[in-house]
Amino acid sequence: MIEAVNIQKNFVRSRKWFRKSTGASVVEAVKCLSFEIQPGEFVGFLGPNGAGKSTTIKMMTGILHPSAGRVSVAGLSPQRNRTELAKQIGIVFGQRTQLWWDLPLSESFRILQAMYSVPKAEHRQRLLQLTELLDLDAFCGTPVRQLSLGQRMRGELAAALLHRPKVVFLDEPTIGLDITAKLAVRRFLKTLNREYDATIILTTHDMADVEELCDRIIVINQGEKVFDGGLDRLHEQVGIPSALSVRFRTSPNLVHIAENPQLQVTLIDDDVTAFVQFNRARISAVETMEWLRRAGDIVDFSMQEPRLETIIQEIYAGR
Repeated sequence: MIEAVNIQKNFVRSRKWFRKSTGASVVEAVKCLSFEIQPGEFVGFLGPNGAGKSTTIKMMTGILHPSAGRVSVAGLSPQRNRTELAKQIGIVFGQRTQLWWDLPLSESFRILQAMYSVPKAEHRQRLLQLTELLDLDAFCGTPVRQLSLGQRMRGELAAALLHRPKVVFLDEPTIGLDITAKLAVRRFLKTLNREYDATIILTTHDMADVEELCDRIIVINQGEKVFDGGLDRLHEQVGIPSALSVRFRTSPNLVHIAENPQLQVTLIDDDVTAFVQFNRARISAVETMEWLRRAGDIVDFSMQEPRLETIIQEIYAGR
C-alpha cells in the first residue's frame, strides 16, 4: 500500500547576520529512508521532535517532493497524482482542523461530500456507519466552535473517513483528550483497522496509543530509520531488563542463582519476596522461573515489563 525507496529531503537554510546574508547551509531532514507498508497494517511512525516524521508524512501525502528517491501510496505517486491520491487517503491532525468552525458538524460533512464527489446514497450510508461508531448523534447539529475537544476529534475522524480512504494518516489524534475520549477514539480506530481493513499510519508521543493500537512500529531519528518491527522484537533489540516479583512460601535459598550471571536477584525485607531482573534477549521468562523454582516453593509472582517510553528513549539515544 505504501512504498518508500531511498527517499531524501533536503532544505536550504539561509544564514543572516544583522540582516546581511552570510551564505546558506543544507539541512538533511530525511536521509535515504526506505520501508514498505502492507494493506491493512496499523503502523506507529515514531521519533523525537525534529526526527523527520512530519517531513516524511508530507512526502507521502504529496505536500512535499523528495529531493531524491521515490514514494508511492495506493499505487500512485503523491507528487504526480496528488488530486487522485487525495481521494485515496484521509488525514487527521490533532492540533489542526478540516472542519468549518462556524458551521454545524453536519454541514461540514455535506461540504466534504461535495468536495470528494461522493454519491449521495453512499455518503448517507457511510455517515450512518460513522455516526454509530463514533456516537455523533448528540452533537451533529452543533457548530464546531461549540464542541468539546473530544467531540471535535470524533468529528475530525468522521470527516477524514467519509470518502472511504484506503490509507489514513493520524498525527497525534488523542492529544489533549481526557481518558474517556482517548478510549473512545482508540476503540474506533481498532474497529476501523480490523473490520474495514484500513491501512493506518500513526504518529504520536503517547506510548499508550502505540501499545494499544500498533502491530508494528517504525522509529526514525535524525532522518534515518533506526528500527522497524513489532513490539516484542523492540524489547529484545534494546535489551532493557524485564523484572519478576516472586513470593516464596518460606525464605528462599538463592545461593545457586549466583551461578547464573543472567539473573540479578534482590531479596526484599520480608525475606520471602525476591525481585528478579533479567534480559529476555538472553534468557526467557520460562527459564528464569525454572531457576527460581530451585530456590523454594513459589506461591505467587508478577511480571513487570519495561515501559515502552523507556525503550524508545534508549533507541533515540543510539543504544
